[in-house]
Amino acid sequence: MQDFAQQLINGLSLGSIYALIAIGYTMVYGIIGLINFAHGEVYMIGAYTSIVSLVGLGAFGVNTLPFLLPLAFVLTIVATSGYGFMLERIAYKPLRNSPRLVPLISAIGMSIFLQQFVAVGQSGKDIALQPIMKARWELFSGSNFSVNISALQIVIFLMTIISMTALHLFIQKSKIGKACRACSEDLQMARLLGIHTDRIISITFIIGAILAAVAGMLGALYYGVVNPFMGFIAGIKAFTAAVLGGIGSIPGAMLGGFILGLSESFCGAYFSAEYKDVVSFSLLILVLLFRPTGILGKAEIEKV
Repeated sequence: MQDFAQQLINGLSLGSIYALIAIGYTMVYGIIGLINFAHGEVYMIGAYTSIVSLVGLGAFGVNTLPFLLPLAFVLTIVATSGYGFMLERIAYKPLRNSPRLVPLISAIGMSIFLQQFVAVGQSGKDIALQPIMKARWELFSGSNFSVNISALQIVIFLMTIISMTALHLFIQKSKIGKACRACSEDLQMARLLGIHTDRIISITFIIGAILAAVAGMLGALYYGVVNPFMGFIAGIKAFTAAVLGGIGSIPGAMLGGFILGLSESFCGAYFSAEYKDVVSFSLLILVLLFRPTGILGKAEIEKV
């Protein structure tokens, strides 16, 4: 039972990162009906940018943790959102009226380009980050066990809650959020009603990039190592989480991310870490067999 509690904490930490990336997939799909296969590389760029920000701020004398982390988060979000905007302008906007396969190929090309761009600029080797937050607290203890939670895990939970709450309020309360919901319902009708759909699509990519930036920094701090190819695996996992929860559903992406993180954590603890990917994708297959739209997804009615 104690090991279960520890793996629950670890799984929720990992699932929080997956959920933040998965929301970017599901938001883009919800509006333009396409999968942004370069989104994993946006997460990777967020991880690299966070390390550069932390090192740069430290070099300028900003070493106090309460100031260092928020400033690094802001710099990472600003830089990574610029990549998200560029991605939409280069890979998607010129191909808006093309057959659906063409933008997907373009996104895959951008994914490879960003991988190689970072590999050339930063080398293809792993870059390690020294632990910034080392504090841990013991929640429960016994003769042969202990359940611990780290300061970093608390930061991950808090940043995930803040990010998702802010996104919910933005989508539900702001004019741009309402325009996003209108475009998600019917893009053509939203355009006829005077909504600047091109701008809304760009904003959606930027929002997804912001969430990927938060996930990238949390992932870099959590794992302590980055490389140019880390975005591919993380992107596939997050895409799996989005499909698992119901592609196009923001709560579904969150739920799918947590389920995926928990399944990997428990598999690594009770079976073998080598099989965690097998368990994750097997879970996806089972859900799609019995509920093709995902856990919280709704069946789409296609007009003919």
